[in-house]
Amino acid sequence: MNNENLLIETLRKDLEIELAEKISFEEIRKKLEAHINHLINHDFEKLVSLLYRIDVSESKLKNLLNENKNANAGNLIAELIIERQLQKIRTRAEHKKDDNSFDEEEKW
Repeated sequence: MNNENLLIETLRKDLEIELAEKISFEEIRKKLEAHINHLINHDFEKLVSLLYRIDVSESKLKNLLNENKNANAGNLIAELIIERQLQKIRTRAEHKKDDNSFDEEEKW
């Protein structure tokens, strides 16, 4: 499974957002932005909870929002979420490779 498919799967699970099987990266970002803007306006507590669960850096988010006061907050937050989810996907792939480097007898 490629990173884009893993990203779609992860966003569906973590954010409970509907995304088509075949969707461009730009469409993912736009749907996520709309979802985030909806949460900002209608369920801010859920947004904060999601950001905590996804492990988006609070300091990075605060700095980004302060530096871009006139920007669309939903877009900025969506970019951070995508960035964080892709980091997790890469990290899991790296650890999976590391796990396969052991001899079967060395594994527990």
